[in-house]
Amino acid sequence: MKINANGTEISVILNQGNTRDYISLTDIAKRKNTDDPRIVISNWMSSYSTIDFLATWESLYNPNFNRMEFQTVRSEPGRLIMTPKQWIERMSAIGITSHAGRYGGTYAHSDIAFEFASWISPEFKLYIIKDYQRLKLEESKRLEIGWDTKRELSKINYRIHTDAIKEFLITPELTKQEKSYKYATEADILNMALFGKTAKQWREETGNKKLNMRDFASVEQLIVLVNLESLNADLIRQGLPTEERVQKLRSVAYYQLKSLENSNAANRLKENIKKQIEQK
Repeated sequence: MKINANGTEISVILNQGNTRDYISLTDIAKRKNTDDPRIVISNWMSSYSTIDFLATWESLYNPNFNRMEFQTVRSEPGRLIMTPKQWIERMSAIGITSHAGRYGGTYAHSDIAFEFASWISPEFKLYIIKDYQRLKLEESKRLEIGWDTKRELSKINYRIHTDAIKEFLITPELTKQEKSYKYATEADILNMALFGKTAKQWREETGNKKLNMRDFASVEQLIVLVNLESLNADLIRQGLPTEERVQKLRSVAYYQLKSLENSNAANRLKENIKKQIEQK
């Protein structure tokens, strides 16, 4: 998800519970240097006042924070030079994360991100906080009503799907762990057909450990998911191999999503959910 701080888009990784949201320091730093935001972040972290703040935060929220290593860094002679990677590795820090890839970059807990934004520009920080609060309010409303409505929709054919797995794919010799894996594998077959990725891949990309991609699905996607559960149950009963089922499910998912783009019924359902959220 993204917030818009006076025209600057900033990525946010939201986690359930409002306690572990991480905001992109890389995007914030682009306000100061679009070509190499890493330098901006490193300059901010190469300050004793900054690492003192970070150490205090880690002491409050991270039981594994390496206080001894922090004291070593604090007492080292010469100019302080610190990067996100060094801080994470040396201090066993959790307040800042840094990773490569499509959704990579340096992220920090909202407490830390706001402190960094204040260093960039106090005015810019206020714009970030304002839109972040808007995002959290929308998220709260979505979880209260829209989420419940859409998730109930996704459960319509869930029993049909799991019963087919239980009857045709679960054998007596399987252990409890193997049975759980079988159910998860079939769920991911539907995820791959509809979303193009597994639940694990989505969690790794977004960093969201509490919710899953279905919680963020559109109404159209959830309608298709209901249909795919029923279809996959029938294909399982027919004894079709996994590879063939995946191909059929992908084809049906693509076709149905295209059809639902102009569905009046789907649009009315979306409008009803939207009205429920606005009235809350």
